[in-house]
Amino acid sequence: MPLSPSFPELAALDLYASVVEHGSLGAAARAHGIAQPSASSRIKNLERQLGVQLLERSPTGSKPTPVGIVVAGWADAILRAAGELEAGLTALKAEEQGRLRIAASYTIAEYLLPNWLGRFLTDHPEDTVSLDVENSTAVLRGLEAGEADLGFIESPIDVPEMDETVVATDRLVTVVSPTHGWTRTPKITLAELAATPLVMREEGSGTRDALVEAIRDAGHGEPTSVLELGSTSAVRSAVITGNAPTVISRLAVADDLAAGRLVEVEVAGLEIERDLRAVWLRSHPLPRPAADLLRSLGA
Repeated sequence: MPLSPSFPELAALDLYASVVEHGSLGAAARAHGIAQPSASSRIKNLERQLGVQLLERSPTGSKPTPVGIVVAGWADAILRAAGELEAGLTALKAEEQGRLRIAASYTIAEYLLPNWLGRFLTDHPEDTVSLDVENSTAVLRGLEAGEADLGFIESPIDVPEMDETVVATDRLVTVVSPTHGWTRTPKITLAELAATPLVMREEGSGTRDALVEAIRDAGHGEPTSVLELGSTSAVRSAVITGNAPTVISRLAVADDLAAGRLVEVEVAGLEIERDLRAVWLRSHPLPRPAADLLRSLGA
């Protein structure tokens, strides 16, 4: 059925959805990078097009009218469908061009993907790969936004819109510099680890989430940090040159442990084994390069 010529533009619906989400025209305008008078004008024009009042305006903000609440629900469905269309078209174009867009968490990107992609590109010389390195939370956001075809994360997910498959396993270990006092004890307790300020990854990191969950489950609250860093290699370097412990992927420190630059410390009651996962949007078929990469990993 053809749409009416007065059917509102997606941009206007998107702006209105932002007003409802943020509770004010000013906040929505800032989110869209436009001036507040321009945002107000667009919403008034949208109301004229639809023939209904969408917002109740007051000095403290803007809230949807009863009709506006109904329209906001419809607008969300339209915007989600438009987002799926855009992401699907982007994936189709990438597939036609043999281009694979990957978003991966730091540990996987630094210590596993170089070998995986090296083998893949040797077998698929016609393909190209772009890699965005983020923490696990940001990887999922990128997939949802259609910015990546395939993601690799270190955290379990509970996202109905995502499919996943295990591609590798990893173990977290506690490590210190060779001069640290813990190297002179055969084993420390989990309570000691929980009470000691650690070098840690930033919030949203799969490594950090796994550690926090393990310590909380043991009844020791949340670990504290003496330093928070945005990559696994930065955490590793800080522990080598400093005097604070960390809990980190064994993949990241295998060479340092072998060379004596770091020492693994046994922590009684701490065993963190985790599956490393490939994830993708369930609503979009995997592009051919992404499916080929997963097959090469035995997934």
